[in-house]
Amino acid sequence: MTILNNGDWLRIPLILKVFGFAMVSITFFYLGKHWSDGSQQLLFFTTTRQAPSTVSLSPNQNKPFNLSSLIPQAQAPPPSPPPPPPDVIQRFGIVDENGTMSDEFEVGDFDPDEVVENWGSGNGSVAESEASGTGKISVKRFELCPKSMSEYIPCLDNVDAIKRLKSTKNGERFERHCPEPARGLNCLVPPPKNYKSPIPWPKSRDEVWFNNVPHTRLVEDKGGQNWITRQKNKFKFPGGGTQFIHGANEYLDHISKVVPDITFGQHIRVVLDVGCGVASFGAYLLLRNVVTMSIAPKDVHENQIQFALERGVPAMIAAFATHRLLYPSQAFDLIHCSRCRINWTRDDGILLLEVNRMLRAGGYFVWAAQPVYKHEDVLEEQWQEMLNLTTRLCWEFVKKDGYIAIWKKPLNNSCYLNRDPGTKPPLCDPSDDPDKVWYVDLKACITRLPENGYGANVTKWPDRLQTPPDRLQSIQFDAYISRKELFRAESGYWHEIIESYVRVLHWKKIRLRNAMDMRAGFGGFAAALIEQNLNSWVMNVVPVSGPNTLPVIYDRGLIGVMHDWCEPFDTYPRTYDLLHAAGLFSIEKKRCNISTIMLEMDRMLRPGGRVYIRDSLAVMDELQVIGNAMGWHINLRDTSEGPHASYRLIIADKRLLTS
Repeated sequence: MTILNNGDWLRIPLILKVFGFAMVSITFFYLGKHWSDGSQQLLFFTTTRQAPSTVSLSPNQNKPFNLSSLIPQAQAPPPSPPPPPPDVIQRFGIVDENGTMSDEFEVGDFDPDEVVENWGSGNGSVAESEASGTGKISVKRFELCPKSMSEYIPCLDNVDAIKRLKSTKNGERFERHCPEPARGLNCLVPPPKNYKSPIPWPKSRDEVWFNNVPHTRLVEDKGGQNWITRQKNKFKFPGGGTQFIHGANEYLDHISKVVPDITFGQHIRVVLDVGCGVASFGAYLLLRNVVTMSIAPKDVHENQIQFALERGVPAMIAAFATHRLLYPSQAFDLIHCSRCRINWTRDDGILLLEVNRMLRAGGYFVWAAQPVYKHEDVLEEQWQEMLNLTTRLCWEFVKKDGYIAIWKKPLNNSCYLNRDPGTKPPLCDPSDDPDKVWYVDLKACITRLPENGYGANVTKWPDRLQTPPDRLQSIQFDAYISRKELFRAESGYWHEIIESYVRVLHWKKIRLRNAMDMRAGFGGFAAALIEQNLNSWVMNVVPVSGPNTLPVIYDRGLIGVMHDWCEPFDTYPRTYDLLHAAGLFSIEKKRCNISTIMLEMDRMLRPGGRVYIRDSLAVMDELQVIGNAMGWHINLRDTSEGPHASYRLIIADKRLLTS
């Protein structure tokens, strides 16, 4: 047998190669054709099957086939009844360990990504910026403050300054006494033990976590007045108050019935509640399209404002003492005092004169207190003093009904000018600016109303939100175009931005209940949130370093306050879900330390809360480094103007830090 090597194949004649290839092809064709009619078929060959020409019929055609006869007979069990239809459950909850739906579940646990444990173990850690044109920036990581500072309010808890006061008879200890800059806050205020993510609105109106505000003093003192109760791990708010035990809604209906011109949500849009308790009055006014600034001092019931903010109701700490409150003239359409424990007639009525300054021309003062309805000698004497003072203030006594009395402020100065010579209190000097409020002493004089009627002729809600008010013309700032054009331009600017936040950043899916605009301008940011139907309210802060636009904000039907960001704000820690600052740091860095403002922001912000900072490139590196040093999760974005714009946007999330 001859064996061919690899090289021998190359010497075979071409004719033989062609013949061999043809034979192999014919063989494969035959096999494919043959197998295609059977159960197998070559993968590379297909054919179209022809329908058979004949059909074989079964011999059992048209014969019955009894299958049961083939099965052994057995006694069939009786048919079981059909199962009952399932219960229709019209509530939401979670399935517990027994497989049943329960609405008693906790929503306060944080996502693990929002929690940083052992924050205090990294002593000496440094946060640094990337190298930039201004060089590298380094900031030592801020440590957690002692647990005893979990409710620290720097300007109201300055014990040393309060001890040095010469007098406290007029409530001086409840006013601002800020620490010196060198002794300011330099650590991160920690949360209380077992702090939970707050219950979302609107459920938070009726209940909050006990561990978030772990104080029972109000329950002990006011539980019988339907203010607040404790049930297991929650505080419950039945909606009552000292003068409205049966609920705020019934109380509000009574006020409207006594004076039909008090139309909540139309001409009455912005309200001040003095001595607000846990702010149930303001909470239920929200249902009537009324926004209420609920205020109270940090006194023996020191956590009432903290409860209000934890509920998601607008509130801040403030006291009638020796300084003007930080709100403009003619700010409120109605001012309410229900057992607010204030002696309105002391010192020639100086405190009621402050109410008069803040009350809008034609606005109402509602007083619910014992002198109104009790007939004891001392209380009747107080009632006569109140009637005498309000008469000299030219207030119209509208009506007394049950336990409430209502007065109305005049629309102009004609009554003041027609009083008898020497009548007290006198009119304030024409040079007095009623909107100047930052550390300004109270004045025992009647604030004059503008002769042009500014402030009295606001449009009813909701039209007033986008109507340029008359007092826009009195704002002192340099403007090369019409103030009304500036107003509309700002409104349009923020409308477009918030619309994009809702669309791209899903603002309707995140918690934004308590919001603060740290440089509010005309209030365009807050107005845009309302237009987008976001379930939130905004504290509009007007810095003292810029023009005072607060009168315009209130004329729009919004609330706000004057503040200097070189000092701490008068609120409890962990009271805001969103802090918004546009162009703030590039201005304030000329006056104060940026880290001072950032630490105050961290104190006010809830764990899980967000910060939005729109500012110039010049401050972005420093802001990022400080934010990282505080444990924030930082995200730097371009603005809608693109990557070459001179502004950037920082979005930061505050995480829950534990030691």
